[in-house]
Amino acid sequence: MENPLPLSGSECVQDNASLSMAQYASKCDISVTEVQANAFLSLIPLLTFWETELVPRCPHMAGMFAGIMERLPQSLQEDITDMSVLEDNQDILHALMSAVVSPASFGQELTAAFAPCSFDSFYTTPRFQHLFLDQNHALKSTLMENNDFHVEKKMLSTYYLVLERIYGFSGPFTSNLNTQGVIDEKTGLIRYYEEFPDHRFVELTPKGTPPPLSDTDREKMMDHLTDLEQLSRLIDLSQFQFRGFLIIRVLDVTEKAILSFLERDLVDENSIFSSRGIQQIESRLQSLFRRPDLGVSVASLKGDQVMVTKNDHHFKVDCLFSNSHHICLKELEGSVWMTAAKGENVFRVSDLSRKDPLVRAESEAVTAGIRSMLLTPLLYQGKRIGLLEVFSPHTNDFGTYEALLMEQVSPLFAVALKRGQDELAKHVQTVIKEQCTAVHPSVEWRFRKAALAHLDALRQGNPSPKMEDIVFKEVVPFYGQSDIRGSSRARNQGIQQDLSRQLALAREIMTSAVRERPWPLLQEYVYRIDKLSDTLSDGVTSSDEDSVYQLLNQEMAATYDSLKDISGGMAEKIDRYNRAVDPATGMIHYKRKEYEDSVAALNSALSGYLEKEDDRIQASFPHYFEKRQTDGVDYMMYIGAAMMESGTLSGFHIKDMTLWQIIAACGMARQTQIVKPDLKIPLDTCHLILVNHTPLSIRFRYDEKRFDVDGAYDVRHEIIKSRLDKALVKDSGERLTQPGRIALVYANPAEEKEIKRHIRFLIDTGQLENDAEFLPLDDLPDVMGLKAIRVGVNLSARESENIIPMRTG
Repeated sequence: MENPLPLSGSECVQDNASLSMAQYASKCDISVTEVQANAFLSLIPLLTFWETELVPRCPHMAGMFAGIMERLPQSLQEDITDMSVLEDNQDILHALMSAVVSPASFGQELTAAFAPCSFDSFYTTPRFQHLFLDQNHALKSTLMENNDFHVEKKMLSTYYLVLERIYGFSGPFTSNLNTQGVIDEKTGLIRYYEEFPDHRFVELTPKGTPPPLSDTDREKMMDHLTDLEQLSRLIDLSQFQFRGFLIIRVLDVTEKAILSFLERDLVDENSIFSSRGIQQIESRLQSLFRRPDLGVSVASLKGDQVMVTKNDHHFKVDCLFSNSHHICLKELEGSVWMTAAKGENVFRVSDLSRKDPLVRAESEAVTAGIRSMLLTPLLYQGKRIGLLEVFSPHTNDFGTYEALLMEQVSPLFAVALKRGQDELAKHVQTVIKEQCTAVHPSVEWRFRKAALAHLDALRQGNPSPKMEDIVFKEVVPFYGQSDIRGSSRARNQGIQQDLSRQLALAREIMTSAVRERPWPLLQEYVYRIDKLSDTLSDGVTSSDEDSVYQLLNQEMAATYDSLKDISGGMAEKIDRYNRAVDPATGMIHYKRKEYEDSVAALNSALSGYLEKEDDRIQASFPHYFEKRQTDGVDYMMYIGAAMMESGTLSGFHIKDMTLWQIIAACGMARQTQIVKPDLKIPLDTCHLILVNHTPLSIRFRYDEKRFDVDGAYDVRHEIIKSRLDKALVKDSGERLTQPGRIALVYANPAEEKEIKRHIRFLIDTGQLENDAEFLPLDDLPDVMGLKAIRVGVNLSARESENIIPMRTG
């Protein structure tokens, strides 16, 4: 058996004890002299234990105790002030301490004996010495870097002793300060140890009658058991003597501590989806598994895709979608990951490189140096949501114990992964809402308020509460459109050309068939094709389109199989016809598709530009904005204090918005010029703005999921808006809207004055041409007295956020 490790000299004890007592005294407002005078190192409590407890229980040890007492010097039977006496009597000390540390476990235990109120030990086991003490038997400097931590821990332990023995408080008392992380010298990983102080060999003696604690004091004490300041106010430690020694037993609690840390870490919603979070999780698992080169990955199963989070991403966005590898599920078929994901228990891979055959992902893992693996499915409420993997570059690196550890940690990862998946689902729903619903972000606050009111009504017992009305009063409307001129004519021309081409191909089949087989019905088909072709030459109607479809698909198509073999070239003609038609509709769509693609390209450019410009102004002040795409783009905006969550809005923004509309129309006219060369069908755009600053009210229609004007008077704005695209210049028959020009419609002199001011500004800054027309308009149904200003857009002007060059000097 190894010899115990006593102190090498009394100077070390005195110096370090003074340091700790000074710290202790400063915390508790006690003088150093008082503290030192009240703490005595003594073996008397141990001798008493031998005599009154151990020997009576174990009579066979009586002879051993008698032999010890015969050789025991007087200096060890009283308070010890000179530590050299311990060095001189180590054999006796070791024999006595065998009652504290079993000789059978001496080499494995982490135990040490300390003088009261001191950081210095006079007796330690070898493992305790190696982990925590330096060669002078004081706490290692790395542990003393956080000296306050150790001082506070010792002070709390001393207060708990007084509370238990003097005031009858029931223990055991616990403190979060009892766990200490220590770097393992071999692996470089953190191991966690928990201290268990044992005061059985410390005699606590009051100097006088201890002051009583009132019920209020006791209650306050229980509420502040870790508050040194509160404890020191109620208990004066200078009124007690501490005699004997303290036993500190230490246990390796790495597994328990790391599981606790993981549980805390994984509560954070970004714990495994941020670079820093996954690094910390990996570090914890390395300590838990005692493998410094262990890696970890978490795979999320979503539909036909797998999102794998590992410690190799450094995205600024902490979310499952951004901070992961995205892999198609099909790519993992036949892999160890799929085998594990379909199983119920931990799946162990001893050497991945020996699997044959390897799928591509496995080959990449082997190339990256991965050999041993543990994989376990992550289940949440019985549903398989992902896979947890730990891996190592060494073969046969994981066994049964590590598999048990995986079973312990997997539920924690499952909860964290489910939270990440839910967060991702919210992001997806946000996108859907932005793309598909009328709830604009600027008014989302009002809908949240209505939803909370709805939930509150449910909470109060209303089984089916009605959502409260959402009405915004006194808001100013802003309407504009960029219409594709001649789109209907271009569409009809495309349909006409497609129908004519399809009829021509069908006629070629039928005329060839008539030459080979002059059957009457085939001749009638040729006749009907010719009649329809003559009709289409004058233009196309919807009934013409139906007639062609009926003839070609409902009647003639059934004859093609019978006609294929009547001549050598017939099959080729029929194949050419079939290749030309769309198999889903049975019709040719070449020109129609060119038209639709051209309209879609122009719409996309206009819509994208409008959204970009609106985003820019939304950043200045939120406002309601919605747009529609048909043959062109039209938009509606509402601005008012009622739509602001703050309830306030400067009138400046209303005037600013009209100017913004004109500038945006200029931009869309220029966008048209940019796109036009790439269009297969020539198209152009006309731009119109309705200037009407009369406030109105809008209401959200829950049934239609959109906003609409509220009240009969306010409907007038909707009527004007719906009829403006047909507006004509008075007594001329000329359409108000013209390509490359902006038409601004208004009704009163104040609006005219504002429009003129904006137009002059934009002419002088090069955005508009100096060709403004002031035009009265023909009366529209239920709408009279409208006027317009029409002005050309300078299509060669440069797009710029600041349309006025900044002067210098």
